[in-house]
Amino acid sequence: MIVMHPPKCETFDVAAGTNTDPKGIVREVEEYRVEPFGLYLARPTPGRPQFHYLESWLLPDLDLRITDFWFNPGHERDQDFYLDVVSITRGDDVWHARDLYLDLVLRQHREIEVIDTDELLEAAGTGLLTHAEAAEALETAYTALAALSRHDHDLAAWLDSLGITLTWKRR
Repeated sequence: MIVMHPPKCETFDVAAGTNTDPKGIVREVEEYRVEPFGLYLARPTPGRPQFHYLESWLLPDLDLRITDFWFNPGHERDQDFYLDVVSITRGDDVWHARDLYLDLVLRQHREIEVIDTDELLEAAGTGLLTHAEAAEALETAYTALAALSRHDHDLAAWLDSLGITLTWKRR
């Protein structure tokens, strides 16, 4: 049995240049960029042994947060992008994201894997998510899975087909 946690919630305060993580820790953001389709952020990740930097895009119309983790030596993972299924509230200066447990690991031009389905089902079973929220999370994940499969597991190709162009510091 999984020990469940409530959905992780984050705050992205563009005006203040901060990101409040799920544990309530306020972190300075090196760069925010607001686009019609989403919000970009880039920041160091002090205290994380696995990675030292992250870049993320919040895409409210897709209910996705797409992240490129900059892994530390010895902690590399076989992934190019990590896609969190999230519920995003977009404000003028402050955005909020509520994680819906499901994640996708993208290996560009090779495959995409849906993970944490067990957490989603447990969260729905224990009332941390409604059944409607769980169904929406599954729909989001499998829509992304199908779209990426149709586009040769190429994130840019899929998003370009939707009129979305993401830019990254190191890609």
